[in-house]
Amino acid sequence: MSSPAGDGSSVRRSKRRAAEVATAAITGSSQEPKEEPVELKRARSAQKKKPAAPKKSESPPKAETDPSEIVASDEGLEAGEEEDEEQAGEAHVLARASGVSPMKKRIVAKRKSDEEDDDVGFLGDPIPEEEAKSRWPKRYEKISAKRVSITNNGQDDDDVKAKQHYLQARVDGCTYNLYDDAYVKADEGEANYICRIVEFFEGCDGQPHFSAQWFYRAQDTAIKDASSFDDGKSGHFHDDRRVFLSDVTDDNPLNCLVSKVQIVRVSPNLDLSSKRESIPPCDLYFDMSYSVSYSTFMNMPIEEAENGKLAPKSAVASGSSTSGQKSQLLLLDLYSGCGAMSTGLCLGANLSGLSLQTRWAVDFNPHACESLKFNHPETQVRNELAQDFLAVLREWERLCQKFGFVNEDVSPEVDSSDDDEGPYEASKGSPGEFEVGKIVDMCYGETSNVKEVGLKFKVRWKGYGPKDDTWEPIEGLGKCEERIRDFVRRGYNKNILPLPGTVDVICGGPPCQGISGFNRFRNSEAPLQDEKNKQMVVYMEIIEFLKPRFVLMENVVDILKFAKGYLGRYALSRLVAMNYQARLGIMAAGSYGLPQFRMRVFLWGARPTEKLPQFPLPTHDVVIRGGGPVEFEHSVVAYEENQHRDLKKELLLYDAISDLPPVANDEMRDEMDYLTAPKTDFQKYIRLSREEVMNLLPEGERPSQKRKLLDHRPLRLNDDDYQRVCHIPKKKGANFRCLPGVMVGPENKVQWDPNVERVLLPSGKPLVPDYAMSFINGKSPKPFGRLWWDETVPTVVTRAEPHNQIILHPEQDRVLSIRENARLQGFPDFYKFFGPIKQRYMQIGNAVAVPVSRALGYALGQAVQRKGDDKHVFILPPDFPRTTQSDNID
Repeated sequence: MSSPAGDGSSVRRSKRRAAEVATAAITGSSQEPKEEPVELKRARSAQKKKPAAPKKSESPPKAETDPSEIVASDEGLEAGEEEDEEQAGEAHVLARASGVSPMKKRIVAKRKSDEEDDDVGFLGDPIPEEEAKSRWPKRYEKISAKRVSITNNGQDDDDVKAKQHYLQARVDGCTYNLYDDAYVKADEGEANYICRIVEFFEGCDGQPHFSAQWFYRAQDTAIKDASSFDDGKSGHFHDDRRVFLSDVTDDNPLNCLVSKVQIVRVSPNLDLSSKRESIPPCDLYFDMSYSVSYSTFMNMPIEEAENGKLAPKSAVASGSSTSGQKSQLLLLDLYSGCGAMSTGLCLGANLSGLSLQTRWAVDFNPHACESLKFNHPETQVRNELAQDFLAVLREWERLCQKFGFVNEDVSPEVDSSDDDEGPYEASKGSPGEFEVGKIVDMCYGETSNVKEVGLKFKVRWKGYGPKDDTWEPIEGLGKCEERIRDFVRRGYNKNILPLPGTVDVICGGPPCQGISGFNRFRNSEAPLQDEKNKQMVVYMEIIEFLKPRFVLMENVVDILKFAKGYLGRYALSRLVAMNYQARLGIMAAGSYGLPQFRMRVFLWGARPTEKLPQFPLPTHDVVIRGGGPVEFEHSVVAYEENQHRDLKKELLLYDAISDLPPVANDEMRDEMDYLTAPKTDFQKYIRLSREEVMNLLPEGERPSQKRKLLDHRPLRLNDDDYQRVCHIPKKKGANFRCLPGVMVGPENKVQWDPNVERVLLPSGKPLVPDYAMSFINGKSPKPFGRLWWDETVPTVVTRAEPHNQIILHPEQDRVLSIRENARLQGFPDFYKFFGPIKQRYMQIGNAVAVPVSRALGYALGQAVQRKGDDKHVFILPPDFPRTTQSDNID
């Protein structure tokens, strides 16, 4: 496996054959020393007359050999050497032109006469030559003289050539049939490996071989140590008998076989109890396949196979899919922020022909909730902690069951005529007494008037209006059974809260602040014991409770780096343990039409009865900085090597914000006119109204109202910082280093110029602050850095202060405005933000880039409609995001 490298080409990477990728030695982290090359380890075993076997990891190796017989297929590369190194600075995820892994070596299982085993050989007559050539044509292909000169013993570099094939073999008194499952000898002290025998053949080297298709235990996949996760709460572990059939095959000496093993295939089932009952007596079982590419766990086609090992076509996973039966799918957005992820998913799904609506959203930030509610008035927005939301969901299910509503066939919004806002007639009770008029909401966490955590109802008092509503603990409403029943009936009819099985899609990015480099007390030994990482556990518990059809989790790339990627592995492990299909990818925002480098991790999950969504390949040619973690390089969403790609030109800062009117540091308006027409295609699209983006207007019709520019105001800098910004030259690369008194010394480190007197501001404070000189030991050019028109920003930040980041406008003395930051994240201009200025910046900086989630929404729509193939990635339509109104903008 090669590391990311750069050559100025489009975002792409080498995706070699799964067997080649799996042959690479994968370490626990990029900083740790690499393990001894597999081929040399196996050669040493051969010298000790011990049969070798696949390395216990994601990388089953080739057959054992003598070290002297290892010949590299790429000249000048040693076994175990990586072809490329991850480069600092600007780099591309590069696809190798050769398509040959540096770890792919010529392996020949050659034994001396005194090493031959008497009880190892084939049984019966060989398979007729014509039949063998038809079933395994590559084994009998002739090779050219040129290939002979660079291969071992004149054999092809890809496969050991065969003289003849057999149906049976005998090893140490045990008879094996073709397509039997077997244990294969591992290194001393390790558990035997598991395979399916897919070939028996005598090689051109005269030795008996078998070809193995490998089964992986959970700990052998990308899940690794998280297969026995300890999150301090759930206590989940993977079934030791469950294995996954991989797409990795290779050739091995016949005497590596140890014994047979009984492995049965069972139908995938989200109901773990039913699944356990359906497993017949066996040693092991499998219900999914595993691919190293994108760490994919996926259902296999249910069809007859020649070997009789696969389930018949009539065997279908229990629990039927509802794909295509619902006119509209309902989405729950957890840790929703201002709603960027769900907004993009709904936009993309709509473009694919699927109606997806954000029905519920949950976030603890009240300002983010206000923004989401304004832009999505149809959404039930709950401002609460995710763990409190889970608690109220459990109480809601209990109440619905108690009052007998769960099994009623009632569609959402049936009782929409109910009026929750009107007051009730005054009570005629005794003075000082209040009567419950109706209950209008429920929650579980703290409230403004009741700090104790527990179930509470929001009460509309008889004779009073909504402004007098109060939260009351359930213990104080013992005489209000009918009022509670009425509330549950109305709430059930209106679908105010999801019940298990009613959610189609859950998306969200659980915050993992415990991995931040700013956290000096990070727990790298047990990340899930850190309270700052507990939301990952809560997120998975909500999925387990609601059992949605599809799941999409987003997070920072550091979840695959910190603590050897444990948090990312945990998320993958939890989904697979819950019997969800899963696929993990790393996507760069700029690759989907934005001028920023930001990379994020996305994890798809799908019920066994659904089609697992793919990842959309990049649409834009963009330079990115670095790449994903080396161990997860195979999860970077990019084109195959040598694959044709028709990418649009990368976007730059000019493309995104050059049409916006100039504003000053002290701009206070939240609305203004655009003043000029859009200058780029990006600006045309970003200005579209909601109806135009969703294609809701009749063909040729235009919005009736003139559009206003929203939120185009910057964070107002204090007088001293404003004075400093005014002194920064308006040119590319300008920053505090351009100010008088600063000089750059050896190793790009700043120092004071002894010949220049320190300049002071009118306030008496220095023009160049000490913190700028000392930031990152004086080696950073970021303080008071000015962006330029032909650049791409590293990422959109949550804080707009210029003290330690490059955020100044190219030609104006201010930081980028709220709207400019929103454009860099792909928010449509109609999206309005609420809260103090700093809160609006934070909402935007924390958001998922809308074009990325839009592309993922299209992938979701394709999966729901069961369109496309079963590959890991697909190509978006050439005009994506297509719209019929984009050419009608003045």
